[in-house]
Amino acid sequence: MMRAELTEKIMTAKIHSGIKWGDIADKVGQSKEWTTAALMGQISMTKEEATAAGSMLNLNDDDITLLQVVPYRGSVTEDVPKDPLIYRLYEVVHVYGTTIKALIEEEFGDGIMSAIDFTMDIERKEDAKGDRVILTLDGKFLPYKKY
Repeated sequence: MMRAELTEKIMTAKIHSGIKWGDIADKVGQSKEWTTAALMGQISMTKEEATAAGSMLNLNDDDITLLQVVPYRGSVTEDVPKDPLIYRLYEVVHVYGTTIKALIEEEFGDGIMSAIDFTMDIERKEDAKGDRVILTLDGKFLPYKKY
């Protein structure tokens, strides 16, 4: 089985069982954001994490082993994403990317934000005009090395 097929199997099992990503994350012992990324094929899990997730999703031993393999990362394979939600995130970076870059460099200097030493949090904020999405990206600053 290829990793993309396992992701489809996981999604089907999740839909049929009615469980939430947070429920699986609680069993795995990681955040809902990390656990979701792992089960969507972007992060490898330990044997214990994969077994915990597998028990909730009715995965077999081969599936659990595959969850432990270092993945080929990068789930968006098209130049401009077609999915509306992913496109809006792309649009945020497209429109505000230079602003984000300028402000990070002004505050920290010449470098980048790590996507390896990184955490993410997604929250819902109730609002009378329509609920809000709070997306927090928390990455270590990595200055460019002089040599």
